[in-house]
Amino acid sequence: MSLGSLVANLFPGSATKSQEDRSQLGFADDGLEGGKQTFADANLGAGRFRSENMAPKAVEEEEEGRPPYLHSMIAGGLGGTTGDLLMHSLDTVKTRQQGDPHMPPKYASMSSSYATIFRQEGIRRGLYGGWVPAMLGSFPGTVIFFGTYEYSKRHMIDYGITPQFAYLTSGFLADFAASFVYVPSEVLKTRLQLQGRYNNPFFQSGYNYKSTAHAARTIVRQEGFSALFYGYKATIFRDLPFSALQFTFYEQAQVWARQWKQSREIGLPLELFTGASAGGLAGVITCPLDVVKTRIQTQVNVTTQPAAKPPSSPKPVPSQAKIGPAAIKQQIRSISTSSPSTHLPRPGSINLDTSSVFTGLNLIYRTEGIAGWFRGVGPRFVWTSVQSGCMLFLYQTILRKLEALNASESQESAV
Repeated sequence: MSLGSLVANLFPGSATKSQEDRSQLGFADDGLEGGKQTFADANLGAGRFRSENMAPKAVEEEEEGRPPYLHSMIAGGLGGTTGDLLMHSLDTVKTRQQGDPHMPPKYASMSSSYATIFRQEGIRRGLYGGWVPAMLGSFPGTVIFFGTYEYSKRHMIDYGITPQFAYLTSGFLADFAASFVYVPSEVLKTRLQLQGRYNNPFFQSGYNYKSTAHAARTIVRQEGFSALFYGYKATIFRDLPFSALQFTFYEQAQVWARQWKQSREIGLPLELFTGASAGGLAGVITCPLDVVKTRIQTQVNVTTQPAAKPPSSPKPVPSQAKIGPAAIKQQIRSISTSSPSTHLPRPGSINLDTSSVFTGLNLIYRTEGIAGWFRGVGPRFVWTSVQSGCMLFLYQTILRKLEALNASESQESAV
């Protein structure tokens, strides 16, 4: 039995109904209906659910079927983790720019920030500080994301939902499912990125952890377990629409590219371009949400400061050794906890003094106009386009390798 037949058996009755609908639509038995809306044209779906604006594609073997969920999850996990690792140094630079407490800031332009961090702190604890929690969260997070995305997308298309709406909704659901994994890892990663070297003599960040494990223990002990989810609501307000738009644009761009090339294989340049353009465009559209998220997470929380008291007898200033957990908690700056955050609040930026995303958007618009919503849009576009292009290209490549490996094993077992 072929791989397509095995996968088709997971959806009882779909194959028979699909053949009946194909006969009614006038397709030959060996043809390919036009509704193959997926990454590698592998998610075939039923012919009756195809979008009316999609022209029939080149004839392919229907036995290709949909790739197994395990293949999609492995390919997505490896692709996403590799993309995040490649862009980690840029993310570190942006984290330093966002969380720099000095005025004027020590990290201004991208090139000078790169040079400064590399010269003072090196690569492992400098530019690639926090890469361990980043990888620990990236792989399981992207595995969950792609598994949820493929599952929800296939079932919605099979039930007759418009493909474009299925892509959008599946992106929301997938990112929400993955957020419970990647947000805590991003908190650890971002704090380690901001501090750089342990006991860093070049930059005082307010954080000072020996390792990832030490950071996790210290945060939970001093701030509570909930501190690992700082900025969760603001993060999903930005990341859910970003992922939904990114994969909607990517799926549609893949369809157009295959129609233009009249082939399932669109080549390396178009593979990279479709992924990069989808991520970059989604990054630009969601830039206002990224701006307000970073403002909320980097603003000084004045409510934690003690109320002013009448003058009394002077007291000695406590030394560093006498500062307890309560005092430490007052020093915490809830910096950005999820990449790609690329907004750097400029001197004079309004302090939002709110945890509401919508209130923050309104305040920024009233005080800074549209330009305030799109601060940092250039670096954000670079980050999202490069990371998305790498991740989705690797996803496609690894998925094809897994399919070829599975096919060769099936042939060997048949012999």
